[in-house]
Amino acid sequence: MTKKRIKDHVKNDVTKIVEERLLDALLGESKIDPLKDSQRETYRQLLRNGELEDRLVEIDLPIRNNQANNTTNVPFDTNNPGYIAGEVFKLVKSNNVRRNDKRKLSINEARPILEETEVEKLLEDFDVMKEAINSVEENGIVFIDEIDKLVNSADYRGADASSEGVQRDLLPLIEGTVIATKHGNVNTDFILFIASGAFHSVKPSDLLAELQGRLPIRVNLKGLTENDLYRILTEPVTNLIKQQLELLKVENVHLSFTDCAIKEIAKVAYETNVTVENIGARRLHTVIEKIVEEISFNAPDKAGEEYIIDAQYVQNKVKALLQNADLRRFIL
Repeated sequence: MTKKRIKDHVKNDVTKIVEERLLDALLGESKIDPLKDSQRETYRQLLRNGELEDRLVEIDLPIRNNQANNTTNVPFDTNNPGYIAGEVFKLVKSNNVRRNDKRKLSINEARPILEETEVEKLLEDFDVMKEAINSVEENGIVFIDEIDKLVNSADYRGADASSEGVQRDLLPLIEGTVIATKHGNVNTDFILFIASGAFHSVKPSDLLAELQGRLPIRVNLKGLTENDLYRILTEPVTNLIKQQLELLKVENVHLSFTDCAIKEIAKVAYETNVTVENIGARRLHTVIEKIVEEISFNAPDKAGEEYIIDAQYVQNKVKALLQNADLRRFIL
């Protein structure tokens, strides 16, 4: 993430450098001020307009000797240990020396390679690991999901690991400590910790008092409404409806949902959450699978056919699901 942020920061500089290198490859290095070279400026405009993408150019690409591919053997001489050390030093030094490799490529192929090369050069001026650790310490957010699973009800007696012990282990982490990682030490003093849980069988007050004190802000979230479920089905780029369409396209079956059908799916999911058990947006998976179950099963034999899912189709498919939901309210 830090590398990407730095790359975005130097993107404009890299674009200018690559443009100059491509112009040098096309016209040779300019001996005068590039801004006063009319031919160079003409080619610059053509380059920016994409009219020279197929033109072949010869570029120098840095290569690094790979020690894994180096078959050089260091001779062993017990009478002269200093000689061995000298040979090892030469071998390591040769592996760190950059060499250039001339390659002839089209401008379209050369540009991304040159951009990557120039970015790596600019990244050498940054201590990426240090930048990343500073970013984590100053802007890091840690989300701890299902923290209610660390809480046992008062009447619970089981062989599970001590939930209180796990909570105590979390205390220094949330309070602020130094954690040793392979990239360096990370201080958690200013990292934001967010914990969440359903708390169906237990309450937040069942957590250790010390842990509650480290998480002082408590927010109760409301259940998803029918409109929320509809937005989940329509607003995300890769929503559940689109996933079903793309899955059936693999079998050359064309499926489409009307807007009324999507609203009906959201309505059924909401009603089932209210009458049976509120499992949130997961209910949408159940409802949609019930609707497309028969179509998906017969898809290999229905290549080329088209199906339109409307509100009436949805009601017919989920009728049994709603009836079971109504009955479950009366089961003791």
